Amino acid sequence: MKKWTYFILMMLYSSITISLNAQVTDTVRKWNINTCFDYAATHNIQTNTLRLNEQYAAQNLLAARGLKIPSLNASIGNSFNNANNDAADNGNLVNQLTSVGNYSLNASIVLWNGNFINNNILQSNLLLQSAGLSVKQSVNTIVLSIAQAYLNILLAKENLTYITDLVATSDSLVRQGQLFFEAGSVAKINLLQLQAQFASDKYLLVQTQNAVLQNTLALKQLLQLPLDSLFDIVSPVSINIVEFLPSLFNAQQKALQNFPEIKIGKLGIDIAQIDIAKAKAGFKPVLSANAAIGSGYSDVLTNNNYPKTGYFTQSGNNFYQRLGITLAIPIFSNFINRSNVAKANINLKQSSLNLQNYQLVLSQAIEQVYLNVTNARQAYAAASEQLLAATESFRIINEQFKLGGTNTFEVLQLRNQYVQAVQAYTQAKYTAVLQQKIYEFYIGQAITL
Repeated sequence: MKKWTYFILMMLYSSITISLNAQVTDTVRKWNINTCFDYAATHNIQTNTLRLNEQYAAQNLLAARGLKIPSLNASIGNSFNNANNDAADNGNLVNQLTSVGNYSLNASIVLWNGNFINNNILQSNLLLQSAGLSVKQSVNTIVLSIAQAYLNILLAKENLTYITDLVATSDSLVRQGQLFFEAGSVAKINLLQLQAQFASDKYLLVQTQNAVLQNTLALKQLLQLPLDSLFDIVSPVSINIVEFLPSLFNAQQKALQNFPEIKIGKLGIDIAQIDIAKAKAGFKPVLSANAAIGSGYSDVLTNNNYPKTGYFTQSGNNFYQRLGITLAIPIFSNFINRSNVAKANINLKQSSLNLQNYQLVLSQAIEQVYLNVTNARQAYAAASEQLLAATESFRIINEQFKLGGTNTFEVLQLRNQYVQAVQAYTQAKYTAVLQQKIYEFYIGQAITL
C-alpha cells in the first residue's frame, strides 16, 4: 500500500513539474520596437545577403592590394623516358629508361602598368564602402516597415479596448431595455433593435480581435521569426505627438547629406571615373620583372654506358639563376581598349543620372511625408474634438435611457456616431504618429516609442 501511495505521489509531482515547465516554455515573449529593430538588423535574410556581398568586396580589395607584391611559385617535376638510344655512340641502339627531374622557383612583379593597380585598389576600396552602405540602406527600409507594422498593432489593440467597452455598454443597454420591456415602457421592436446592435457589436469585437492577430502575424513575418515562436509586442505607456518639427528644407538637406543611397550614388560616380582611368591604362605599356632559380637532375636507370654522376654534384652543376625585365607595348588591340574607354564614359554619365535620381526620389519622399504629417495632424485635431463631443453625447444619452427619458432610436443613432468617432480618432492618431516618426527618421532621429 505504501509503495502505491509513493508511486501516485511521484506521478502527481512529475505532472505538476511538467505543467509548470510547459507554462514557462510557452510564455509569450513581448518585444519593444527597439528589440524588433535589433533582431531584424541581425537576422534579416536580405540584409545578411548584402553583408556577404560586403565580405566579398573586402576580399576583392585584398586581392587588388596583393598585385603590388611579387608572386612566387615553386615547380618540381620528374619525368621518365623509355627509348632505344645510341648510348655508346657506336651505332648500336640499346633500350634505356631515363629519369629527368626539374626544380625551379619563379617570381614576377608588375613594375608599371599605367597606374592600373593603384586605381584598382582605390576602386575596390570604394566598392567596399558602397557595399557597406547597401547594408545600411536595407536596414533603413526594414526599420520603416517595422515601425509601420508595430503601430498597426497598437492601432488594432486600442480599437480593441474601445470596442470591448462598447460591447459592455451594449450589453448594459440590452439588459436595461429588457427591464423596460418587461415593465411595458418600450415596445418589442425597440428591444429587438438593442439586441441586434449588441450582436453587431460582438461581431465587430471579433473582427477587431482578428485585426490584432493579423497585424501581429504581419510583424512576425516581417521579422522572419520561426513559425513556432510565440510573439507579442510591448504597448508603450503613452504616445506623444510633438508640436514642433524641422522645416521641409532642413529635413531634405540632412537626408541628402546622410542617407546611404545618396552616398552610394556619389561613390558610383567616383567608381566610374576610376573605371575610365583603368580603361585608358590599356593604351599604355606594361613593365614587369621576373626572376627564377632552378636546377635539374637526370639519370639513366637501365643500360647506362657512362659513369653515374652523384645527385648533389649534378644538381649543383645544373643550378641556374635568371633575372629579366619585360616591356609589353600595345600596338593594336582590335578596338578593345577604345571600346572600354567609351563604355567607361557611358557608365560615368549613367552614374551621374543615378545620383540625380536618388536625390530627386528622396527629396520627393520627404516632401510627401511632410505633407502627410501636416494633414495627419489636422485630421488628428479634428478627430479629437469629434470624439470628445461624441463621447459626451453618448454618455448623456445612456443616462437618459436608463431613466427612461429617451428612445432606442436616439440611443443607437448616437452610439453609431460614437463608434465612427472612435475609429476616426484612433486611425488619425496612429497615422499622425507614423508620419511623424518617418519624418523624424529622415532628419536622422532614431524611431522610438
